[in-house]
This record gives sequence, structure tokens and C-alpha cells, in this order.
Amino acid sequence: MAALPSHPEPAMSQPLVFIDGDQGTTGLQLLDRLRPRTDLHLLTLPEAERHNPARRAQALNHCDIAVLCLPDDAARDAVALVRRPGVRVIDASSAHRTAPGWVYGLPELTAGQPARIAAATRISNPGCYPTGALALLRPLLDACLLAPTQALAIQAVSGYSGGGKARITKHEAAGAGAPPLQVYGLGLDHKHVPEIQHHAGLQVRPIFLPAYGHYRQGIVLTIPLHLDALPGRPTAADLHAALAAHHAGARHVQLQPLAAQAPVLDPTALNGSDDLALWVLPNPGHRQVVLAAVFDNLGKGAAGATVQNLDLLLQR
Repeated sequence: MAALPSHPEPAMSQPLVFIDGDQGTTGLQLLDRLRPRTDLHLLTLPEAERHNPARRAQALNHCDIAVLCLPDDAARDAVALVRRPGVRVIDASSAHRTAPGWVYGLPELTAGQPARIAAATRISNPGCYPTGALALLRPLLDACLLAPTQALAIQAVSGYSGGGKARITKHEAAGAGAPPLQVYGLGLDHKHVPEIQHHAGLQVRPIFLPAYGHYRQGIVLTIPLHLDALPGRPTAADLHAALAAHHAGARHVQLQPLAAQAPVLDPTALNGSDDLALWVLPNPGHRQVVLAAVFDNLGKGAAGATVQNLDLLLQR
């Protein structure tokens, strides 16, 4: 890793990557992933300087790529400190996910999204829950199998690490006394709702009910649908075919076969990976389906997605 010099020095032959907020949940995961790599240099600040505005500003303008693993307001402040035009920013917070001038960092969103990310100077990483919701919904809207005016309900359960360091500490301190499930966002105003609505192309605000389970990491997200309420009254096979066409060749998406018998979904099944598993689960007798996604909220839902976008910037 490279320490920040006191005075400017000639550019390195390999890109210099600065993680602002490297002691948070996502930042620590990123450090673990990037330390072994030989195709980039990591720029770090000593612990005593991590909250020094002048040194942070220097680091943000000295690097080639700045990765922001910060709360929303702090991420906005960090972006304002970037003065050098050549600095490219990946923001892992939710501060810029619907902001003009920022490219949404979900390569699987559309066919042209990887190229847009690779050419961008400002990339906003997707939220963990929106990653699963959009991988299911956007292909169906693009294929006109869902209408933009569709009223949708999305439910998801994440491991408690999705709440960040404070929730991890509180939950683990409670031990056996921690609740098995905590449903939150009951005011239907979760910050991920505008992100899902915007990038799916929905005109109607979806209902989103998230929860934390009594396990550390992993997400299961489900979206129930009445097929007769959809445009053209499609079959489950039609929805599955649209997802297959959209995600064909996607490195990290695993579309599961259309099965007559629904599996039991384990939210932890892909922990430790950057993959995203998708299902279309039909009930043929009642013309209903459940769309489902399983992935690691710390992998594809956070640090893994950041590395995926970083690799697109580096064309790796």
C-alpha cells in the first residue's frame, strides 16, 4: 500500500486507489479484497489523519480513483473536496444513486451499462436491496411484461450486518437475546424506494418492507405477482425467458431453472461470493409467481459490487 506523500510526486504506472472510510463495514471488506492485488496501489492515511480535512482532501485529489465508503452527508462533502478533474469517484453510499451526472453502478441493469460505467468519472454503487429488486424488475419492464404503472410489493430479509458497524455491535452484544427477526421501514419510506423506482422505470412508488434476521449476512428478496394483472397476461415461462435473455452472459448472475416445485430459499447460500441467484417460482393453478433473489449483502450487495465497478474502470 502507498502512504500519502507530504509533497506531490510523479504519477505511478499503476492506478492509485484511495478508500475514504476504510474502517467501516464496506471499507474493511474492500481493503481485504484489494490488498493482495498487484494491478493497483492502495493509498492510505494513518489513523491520526483519517479525520483531518486537509489530508483527506489531499488524498482525494492525489489518487486516480477515490472509493467513498461513508455516510451520505460525508460522501457529499468528500465529493465537494475533489478538485482535480482526473479523479474518478465510486460512491458506495446512497447519496448519489439518483443524482444527475452520476452513472448507476449496476452493470446488469441494461446491455449498455458496463460501457457507461467504464467511461464514467462519477459512479454510484447500488444499494444492497435494490441490487436484487432491479435485477428482477428492470428486465421485465424492458420486455414490456411489467407495466410502469404496476403496483408492486417487495419484501426482503438481510443479515444484521446490513445495518453497518453500529447494528453489528448491538446485535452481537445481545447474543441469544437478539430478536430472531426485526421488520423495519414500516412507514414505507425506506431510502432505497426512490432508487428502485427510478432505475426500474416505475411510475408507481413500490411498497418495500425490509427486515433484519438473526444471522450475520445474506439477503433473500421476493416480489409476488399476479400474472393476470400483467400486460398480455404472460406465463411464468415468459418472465423466465425475459430474465434469461437480459442476463445472458452476465458473469455474476445465476438464473435458476424454472421448476415445478419451489425450493426453500437460504439467504446465506451465496455468502462469500459476488454472485446473485434469481428465481421465477410459479403457482400454475392460481396464475401467480414469486420472483426471488439471493445474494450476499456484503458481496454483490456492497464490496463485491464496488470491486466490479472498479474493475470496469480499470478495464480488468
